[in-house]
This record gives sequence, structure tokens and C-alpha cells, in this order.
Amino acid sequence: MTDQTRGGELYPTITPYKTDYLSVSGHQIYYELSGNPDGPAALFLHGGPGGGTSARDRCFFNPDHYRIVLMDQRGSGKSKPNASYDYEGALFNNSTNYLIEDIELLRAELSLDHWQLILGGSWGSTLALAYAEEYPKQCRQILLRGVFTALPDEIDALFQDGTTANHYPEEWGKYVSYIEKTSQNWNLEKQNLLAAYQKRLFDPDQRLEAAKIFAGYELSISCLYGTNDRVKRILSDPDKLVPFAALEVHYMLHGCFLKRGQLIENVNSIKNHRIHIVHGRNDSVCLPRAAWRFYESLKNEGAINNVTLNFVEAAGHSDSDQNIADALKQATDHLITDV
Repeated sequence: MTDQTRGGELYPTITPYKTDYLSVSGHQIYYELSGNPDGPAALFLHGGPGGGTSARDRCFFNPDHYRIVLMDQRGSGKSKPNASYDYEGALFNNSTNYLIEDIELLRAELSLDHWQLILGGSWGSTLALAYAEEYPKQCRQILLRGVFTALPDEIDALFQDGTTANHYPEEWGKYVSYIEKTSQNWNLEKQNLLAAYQKRLFDPDQRLEAAKIFAGYELSISCLYGTNDRVKRILSDPDKLVPFAALEVHYMLHGCFLKRGQLIENVNSIKNHRIHIVHGRNDSVCLPRAAWRFYESLKNEGAINNVTLNFVEAAGHSDSDQNIADALKQATDHLITDV
């Protein structure tokens, strides 16, 4: 079964009418345009960080309406350098503020007055919010999948305190046991598993194995009904596998380069935007309570009819889960008329 059919009735796969690179402070950012060249711009922000984009990401948008913009964030996908062949180069000048400015530079490169819609999933939701709060006049609508605001409880639940073992004990066990088996000081390293993974990822001799265990853990708990073809491709492709692990560890160790609680504190700047949240009820990667906390913060700032939250039943984290994919496509279609 292809990704397109697995994710429900998405729009057909289309070919970009333009692909190019944007030069930014030591990096070449890959971007592509597809759909309607004269339509309102819809920007897709991938997860990870380090996940990169795929052809399927175009399929969430009506190509007759939207000018669809995909970009690979620093160090990942087709952007250069990719962490798989230049690890240190990929991490150089790679933080949230740099990514925010990349989005703004791309908007200027495309001569856009604003982004009509930004769709961000998982880490992409974090970046979408960070950009929108920094440049509120440069976007109109925000669609979030799997809200992640980078608060400590969200990071620790996934990578440190074993919360995921409540539902995925085998997967959590593999994630932890790799560090224990390769550790020279387990009592120390078990206090900060992310730092332990980063140490191994910096070592060229351990990098691929560490990346495979780290990425395999998260991907194995992302889909409610098991892994899919995309997961298998990532784990077998160093150009996807290494950036996925390297950049996620890099960002999570630094609290996503955000001040603690920053995205919650600054919601006043986007309280009048049209914001729709899609979050799997059974999401084990991004906490449903994080989506609710963010939603309530917007409501407390006075957002009323312009903010909606859809907890999707029988759905996990990945947009490959059929119910999540359906909810995202329905949302982009609805937002066409919700202007």
C-alpha cells in the first residue's frame, strides 16, 4: 500500500513546477513550489527537526487552489550540508532563530506579502508557532498537527522519564538498553539519555547504530497501527536517518532553543489568527495535554471562534495514520473558505 492510499483520500501526487536553493549563512536551503502558481501560498513545515519533506506532503493541499511551498530545514533532506555526510557543518548555525529567519527569507525570495496558511506537524508545529509569534503579520492561518511547545514535561516524557513505557515497554527498553550496553558510566548517563545519544552520534564509528536506535524508537511509537513504508525507508537511508536523530537530539538538548514557556507566553501575538489544531487522542510522541494547554492559553487571551481543537479518535502521532491524514486534508479544504 502506498503512502498516499494509506493516509486516506489525499490529493494526487503532483510534480513541482520549480525547485531551487536559498543561500543562508553556511547552508543551502532546498525549496520547491507546486500547485497553482497564482494561488495563496501554503507552507509545509516538516517535523523532526531533521525529518525533511516528501512528495506526499504536497498531497494535503488542493493543488488547484494553493501555491504549495515545501522546504527542507537546515541539515536535512535535500538541503546542504546534510548531517549524514557533514555532521558538524549541518549543526553549524542551526537553531530555531535561524530557521525562523530562513522562513522569512524564503517569503521575501518568493515575493509573498504573507503566507496564507502554514501547516506544521510535531516539531513543525513548534517552528510554525515560533515563526508566527515572531512575524504575526506575515501569516494568516495556522494548522497544527501534534502540538509540541517544547516545555520540559513534553521533552522528558518522550526521551527521559520512561512515560512511553506505559504503552510501549519494548520500544522504551531498546532505547534505554542501547545506552546502558555501550556506556562506561551508566549511573551518570542514565540521568541524561539525550546527552548520551549525542555523544555517540558525534562518534563516526557509532553514529549509524545510535541514529538507528534513536530514530527507530520514536518512529515505532508514532503510528497507532504499526510502522509503514516511510519508516522503513528512513531507517535504511543514512541521508534521512542521521539528520532525523542528529538534529532532534541537538534541538531537544537545548529546549528547542526557546525560552522556557516562550510559545505559551507569546500567544497574545497570534490570538486573532485562524488556528486549527489536529492532535491524535492516542499520540505518544506529543502529549495531548500539550495541545490542550496551548489551546486553553489562546482562549484565556481572548481567542474565541478563530481557534479550534480536534482530538482525533483512534489516532496516534504520525500523519500516516489515516484519521490524522483525513483530518488534515479536511482542515486545509475548510480553511480555503474560512478567510
